[in-house]
Amino acid sequence: MSVTTADSTSADSPSNDEAQRIKPPLLPPLLRYILIRIGISLLLIWGVTIVTFLLTNLVPTDPVAAILGDRAAADPEIVAQTRERLGLDEPLIVQYFTYLSNLLQGDMGVSNQTRTPVLQSIGQVFPASIELGIGAILISVIIGLMLGLASALNQNRFLDHAIRTLSLIGISAPTFWIAAVGYYVFFFKLRVVPGAGRLDPWLQPPPRVTGLYTVDSLLAGQMSTFVNAFGHLILPSCVLALFTIGLLTRFSRSSVLDIIRLDYVTAAKAKGLPARTVIFKYIFRGALVPIITVVGLAFGSLLSGAVLTETVFAWNGLGQYAFRGATTLDLPVIMGVGLVIGVVYILVNFIVDLIYGFVDPRVRVR
Repeated sequence: MSVTTADSTSADSPSNDEAQRIKPPLLPPLLRYILIRIGISLLLIWGVTIVTFLLTNLVPTDPVAAILGDRAAADPEIVAQTRERLGLDEPLIVQYFTYLSNLLQGDMGVSNQTRTPVLQSIGQVFPASIELGIGAILISVIIGLMLGLASALNQNRFLDHAIRTLSLIGISAPTFWIAAVGYYVFFFKLRVVPGAGRLDPWLQPPPRVTGLYTVDSLLAGQMSTFVNAFGHLILPSCVLALFTIGLLTRFSRSSVLDIIRLDYVTAAKAKGLPARTVIFKYIFRGALVPIITVVGLAFGSLLSGAVLTETVFAWNGLGQYAFRGATTLDLPVIMGVGLVIGVVYILVNFIVDLIYGFVDPRVRVR
């Protein structure tokens, strides 16, 4: 018996020595996860520059003709001079590296139509889209998650069927039609919301700090301007949020139903825990990780510009700027907007990945 014990002790000692020689990781798992995601995001941004440049320059239309007009485009000498001035006579690979070099210096080029730096123009219009997108996503998350949770907890009952029908209407109804009807009913008929634009015509914008009128007016202490800007924000935010509300309602319902059937939820109910604790600490928290993904994608979509909504409500944001650049074949504008939209999606997904690390302990361990 003693021999067996000695043998087992001697057999276990190498593994114990090996375990003692294992060094702890140089970086904590969460920090290593963040650094990896930063590296991947940088590579994706570089890829966005390539895709944006190639797709823009492969458009089967001559941008020089769009710049010069029919009469000047008929003169070969003027066309050749314009191509040389814009660098369009260089090989495509040379044009890309010139574009990338300028981009690293903060130069997105100059609009061919307005002769204004693209970066400056985007800086002027993008805060409007940010303000509209934040308002829409807040409404979408609050209402969509509440409706999805209520629908799942009342599965196959009248409330469930009613919420699913409303969410289907929100997803299916055309945004431009909802915007036009909402503008007609709530502004022209009921007069409960202000008209188009970000402010009433007789009001001056607040001193620019962030470009968001609601925030800048609060920073400047202009409460009347804040109330007016907030009123102008309500209707377009609600219109833009309808599709996202329907999407989040249906997705959160499905996610909550998957969690309700798991064993740890059944065990929590068997312990006699209060219903509120079971719903929010067990069911809703377990369903939160996939919901965060949809919220991130929806937020990126809202920030990238809603052309139709901005057009109906005269909201001078990134969507309208992109539309004007596309209709006039303004290549620097198209490339600049495409790059900004790509970076927005990458940054939103990066933030979503960071939230994963804090919400789901399994991500930190891996």
